[in-house]
Amino acid sequence: MRWNGQTLDSETPSTLPGLARLNNLVRSVQTPEFAGMTFHEVLAKSALNHVSGASTMMPFAWTINPYRGCSHACVYCFARPTHTYLELDAGKDFDQQIIVKVNVGEVLEREVAKKSWQHPSVALGTNTDPYQRAEGRYALMPSIIRALAGSGTPFSILTKGSLMRRDLDLIAEASQVVPVSLAMSIAVYDDELQQSIEPGTPTTKARLATVTAVREKGLDCQVFLMPILPFLTDTTEHLDHALGLAAAAGASSVVYSALHLKPGVKQWFMAWLSREHPQLVSAYARLYAKGTYAPVEYREWLAARMKPIVRKHGLNRGRPSGVTGGVAPPGRADTLAVPSFGPVGDSQPMLF
Repeated sequence: MRWNGQTLDSETPSTLPGLARLNNLVRSVQTPEFAGMTFHEVLAKSALNHVSGASTMMPFAWTINPYRGCSHACVYCFARPTHTYLELDAGKDFDQQIIVKVNVGEVLEREVAKKSWQHPSVALGTNTDPYQRAEGRYALMPSIIRALAGSGTPFSILTKGSLMRRDLDLIAEASQVVPVSLAMSIAVYDDELQQSIEPGTPTTKARLATVTAVREKGLDCQVFLMPILPFLTDTTEHLDHALGLAAAAGASSVVYSALHLKPGVKQWFMAWLSREHPQLVSAYARLYAKGTYAPVEYREWLAARMKPIVRKHGLNRGRPSGVTGGVAPPGRADTLAVPSFGPVGDSQPMLF
């Protein structure tokens, strides 16, 4: 890619108002390889983000987000509203205006070298995907992995990106010195629906192949069947097909929950639903009439449906790990005393 020749002046209309005010914006870049997208390269002041309430709601206290916005363009993505902090919208801007912290590895290395750093677990992929397409150009993850492992910091990675395969040797090496958890998010096992609702993601087949590649390195790999979409992917046939493929790929365990629709996400999702599945609009309106989460009754029904299918395919129910901030491998007793990813626990904003 000839990125240097594609630089945009920060004062041109191609750069949005909120970004123009940033004092750490280096440049804005467009390239034919990513048609319709703009990458805004910034110098991060910090790499580590502290998460409050880790002991009760999330199995991690610290996260790293090398990117903001995500080219995966998942219609249901819970992180969409976070893009409004720089006057970017939660719809197309989230998919097409990507903020890249080009120095994140260097900053992280300094932060974890401080005497005050107590080496708590760090989670990657909790907001936007660290292995989205741009990572193929910027290659930020290797320096992040090296900094965490070199400092003795446990970490987890959750991704939809098959690009993680590039770094598996490095991740396997890191796992020899610190606890590591890996998870692949694969929510939809119908190719047509997957391309409609997750248009920028690798195919389901490619992600399953990545699960297999992780397992061949001797590492555990959980599959996140999240979100399960009411009336679209919650049939017994779809769930059985999904878990059968995940098990065949070598998944260590499965984590699942029903779709939840935060303000800002709900409008974007419902617009997609109106275009692609208008017959379901009224059903979704009733189901999510009272807020972000599907009713407890639906989640209990879904859990009852999933339980025998999980058992049929020999998959364990994944639980959050207090050691890595991800999901504990089967048989490990390092989980936090928090709700499982069950019918009521689904109402907690756990890893998603």
